[in-house]
Amino acid sequence: MKRNWMIVAIAIVLACAVIYYQMEKREARVAADGSAPLLGYAAPSFEMTGTDGATHRVGGAREKPLLLNFWASWCIPCQVEAPDLQELYEAYGDRFDLYGVNVTSMDTRKNAMAMVEEYGFTFPVLFDEDGALADTYQFISIPTSFLIDRNGTIVDVFNFTHREELESKIRDMISNVALDTNTR
Repeated sequence: MKRNWMIVAIAIVLACAVIYYQMEKREARVAADGSAPLLGYAAPSFEMTGTDGATHRVGGAREKPLLLNFWASWCIPCQVEAPDLQELYEAYGDRFDLYGVNVTSMDTRKNAMAMVEEYGFTFPVLFDEDGALADTYQFISIPTSFLIDRNGTIVDVFNFTHREELESKIRDMISNVALDTNTR
């Protein structure tokens, strides 16, 4: 059992090294121009068609809070968190939106779709074919998630997190919506 955990740990370290190497140029650009999305500010606007055939929009006020998750099929931490994202969407999807954004410019649509099918994603998956959305959001590593409130404001940014912590973030976001609705 310990040997399996050691192999998983080594694989995660190697995956992180690959991610760091691939994203190194982007990190320098973020530091140079300072235009990365910031907590407390509006999320950059975009619209894309998802695997469900619908057009999904980010930017401005929205009906429900949003978890925007950037991922790739080759990313081991993305594979680890995939079942948690699906389970949390099944549990809370009526009270928050979840868009999974595959960074297809660093992946393939075929591999991404295989992962969508393997984990049974029922939330919309968007394909960032040319990397423009990844460039706009200027994150450093994959997975990266942005929590966006109903006003379209970024309230949290994080990388891989354990299910309990992710569920806590989602519950807090949902309870803030309930508090906001009750005070009107």
